[in-house]
Amino acid sequence: MTKRFSIPTTWNTSDHCNKLFELWDQISQLPLKNNLHIEFDFHECKFLSHNGVAFLGGLAHFIEDNGGKVIFMWNTLDPKIRMNLAQNGFLNCFGESQESWDGNSIPYRRDSQQDKSVIMDYLLDKWLGRGWLRISPQLQDVIVGQVSEIYGNAFEHSQSEIGIFSCGQHYPTKGCLELSVIDFGVGIPTKVRSLPKNSCLSSEDALKWALKAGTSTVPDMCRGLGLSLLQEFVRCNQGILRIFSNDIYVKIEHNGIKYKKQKVNFSGTLINITLKCSETYYCLDSGVSENSSIRF
Repeated sequence: MTKRFSIPTTWNTSDHCNKLFELWDQISQLPLKNNLHIEFDFHECKFLSHNGVAFLGGLAHFIEDNGGKVIFMWNTLDPKIRMNLAQNGFLNCFGESQESWDGNSIPYRRDSQQDKSVIMDYLLDKWLGRGWLRISPQLQDVIVGQVSEIYGNAFEHSQSEIGIFSCGQHYPTKGCLELSVIDFGVGIPTKVRSLPKNSCLSSEDALKWALKAGTSTVPDMCRGLGLSLLQEFVRCNQGILRIFSNDIYVKIEHNGIKYKKQKVNFSGTLINITLKCSETYYCLDSGVSENSSIRF
């Protein structure tokens, strides 16, 4: 049996992320283990953002891991979207012969197992180290280290059986640099509530708990999603840090933090980092410690 799904236009907005979660929700309820064929049609897709690319790659592996088969209808792709999917390596990863090339894309990738040095190299060479942000080498290393913790937490806490998916984009006309990291695991609130002391927490409070420095769902570990310096840098840069997990969404920016309940309970986590490519130069105010701060 074959089921066809239309890939929606996806910009980097919370509403468009929810369209992706709705797509996952529909597909996750199907009998995939019966070798169901899922066709992805791009006729209605006029733009596919970097988080749409990472999500679609993860969704394809989710389908295959659960016994289904994925068919991308490449002939329905808008030429501009096809070019971007060729540039960021998505086409090559899914059977097309086109090799990727350097451009404004931060390559699509799947990490099926944790290798911190490989992830650090990806973040340094393909994301922050390409001259799009005026940032000191020390601060660059610290931010990359903090973002690599997102991967580490996903591998250790999410229980995702298909790995972690990433993609990003430099948008010159918007003057911003983006990166998305996605897993299809149990979700942060679900994992936080697995601890007896947190079992009664709401999704919002569970995510707040995970964002505090020094928290962990693994015994004898003091690493949560704290990411304090990353959050500070996002605020100084007037960028945005978005986290979607289960039925909760948090948006962290320079003028505050907002939590919002989601319609779809996505069993996983999507983290998106938006940084502004301004002329401002950022550096650490002191050594890397709990008291480090960022100045510009």
